This record gives sequence, structure tokens and C-alpha cells, in this order.
Amino acid sequence: MRRYVIAGNWKMNKTVAEATETAAELRRLVSQVRDCDIIIAPTYTSVWPVAQKLSDSNICVSAQEIHFEKSGAFTGAISADMVKEAGCTYTLVGHSERRQIFGETLESSKFRMQAAFDAGLIPILCIGETLEEREAGQTMKVVGEQLDAAIEGFDLATLENMIVAYEPVWAIGTGKVATPQQAQEVHAGIRERLRYVGQDLAAGMRLLYGGSVKPANAQELMSQPDIDGVLVGGASLKADSFADIVKARS
Repeated sequence: MRRYVIAGNWKMNKTVAEATETAAELRRLVSQVRDCDIIIAPTYTSVWPVAQKLSDSNICVSAQEIHFEKSGAFTGAISADMVKEAGCTYTLVGHSERRQIFGETLESSKFRMQAAFDAGLIPILCIGETLEEREAGQTMKVVGEQLDAAIEGFDLATLENMIVAYEPVWAIGTGKVATPQQAQEVHAGIRERLRYVGQDLAAGMRLLYGGSVKPANAQELMSQPDIDGVLVGGASLKADSFADIVKARS
């Protein structure tokens, strides 16, 4: 039985004071939940104080991205070891906003995955197609290529320590959401593609859906057989709405 994952990506929102206040309220609201993994990804400036606020709780902290080098002349970047020391257990890798806005590539996703594994972080690999690619019938081709580029060359034991999040680019922050059936179709396709790497890996890999997830649609999305949780954007910024999503997993 795959354990559900409910993750919230705060993106470039919340000051340190706002982040710690939200984290404290979320901790109170979901303190009794023990049957799923709860994750929030604050901005880098808030990682340490949020991790301290959530110490000894059932909520883990994720970085929103990492650089693939450990140190060096990379102004504005942050390493896997740095966020690990600051309190992160997870990191997002390859989010579409990083690819579209900041020019990160599919090739660099593999290096970021390696950096995460080396630091003892659990990478949450983000993959997804644009609206144009979906309308052209290329969804599984695009998603498959993104997955393959990130996991190529890793052994099965290493890949067991990762999560995949399918986030159709056309649904991120737009208010549009894939229907549960559309999302399930792609998740099933991802799991099938993973079977070429390893049967046990495919069976055990936790696959999340992301893209305009809200309390109103979370339960139906997570009722699909291949959807093991959600990666939430805007609805994770308020503790009460994110807590409702956490509680919807059952």
C-alpha cells in the first residue's frame, strides 16, 4: 500500500513571520494526522525558521529547488547540503516554472536529482506538458521524455527514494484542473513507463497530481488508483484550506 503524500509549494510567497505563523497554524490543524506524509515548501529564507517551528511534528519541509553543485561561484543558487542542514527532508526538482522562467533544462534535472540523493534528500520530480503539447496529442511523449531524462542511469535502489509529481503546465495557477480521469490516465501511463525500469519500482512509486488542486477537488483526484497524493500551490498558502486537503485524502 503506497502512503499518501500531501505537499504544498508556497513558491515566492510569505515573509518569515507569515511563513512561521502559517506553519504553526497548520501544525495545530493536522496534528492528529498520521497516515500520510505532509510536506510544505517555503521560500529559502523561511526554511530554517519553519523547520524549527515544525520540529517534532508530522510535517516535513522541502526546498523548492537546488543547484547541482555543492559550492562555488553560482550567485543566487543554493546547494542540497545547505537546505538539508537548514531542515529540509525533500526538494522539488524540475518544476515547470523553473524550466520556463529560469531556463533550467531536462538535462540539469538529472544532476539535481543526483545532488539531492547525495545529500540524503528525497527529490520530488515535477513533470508535465503544456496546453499546446496536450492538444497535439503529445502528453505521454513529453511526460515520458521528462521522466527518462531525470532518472536515466540511476540504479533501482536509488530511484526508490524519490517521488514523481505530474503537473500539467496548463493547470498550474490557472484555475484549470485536469479531470480525475485525465489525471489518472497520465499517472497510469507514468507507472507503466516505470515498469520498463523495474516492476517493483513502478508498483511502489508514489505519483502526485499538481495543478489547481483545491479542497473541492482533492478527494476525487486522490480516489484514482494511480494518484497517491497531490502537490498543491495556491490552496496551500492558507493553513485551513491546506488542512482540508490533507484530511480529504481519506
